[in-house]
Amino acid sequence: MFGINAFWWLWGGAALVAAVILYFFLIGLADGSVSSFNAGLWTTILLVVGGILLGSLVLRSGGHLGLAKGILWLLVGPGLLYGLFLIIILIANPRWN
Repeated sequence: MFGINAFWWLWGGAALVAAVILYFFLIGLADGSVSSFNAGLWTTILLVVGGILLGSLVLRSGGHLGLAKGILWLLVGPGLLYGLFLIIILIANPRWN
């Protein structure tokens, strides 16, 4: 994963994770589980995710490609781990009782 193409792969993965987070936020708004009680938490989560996406673009345009890729891994890493967990669960078909 070297060069500029790696940045765009990471950015696409981070955008996918951000889309999933935004999806859960919108579903929560629709069913009422996002309320004034947890609005501050959701606001913080959405600002951090947006800041990572936009900040990586700003860092890349400023010539800090390594740092831009590093902050993208903050979203892509947990997203990959969760995806691996889901694949293992689907393949292993565990008994949860």
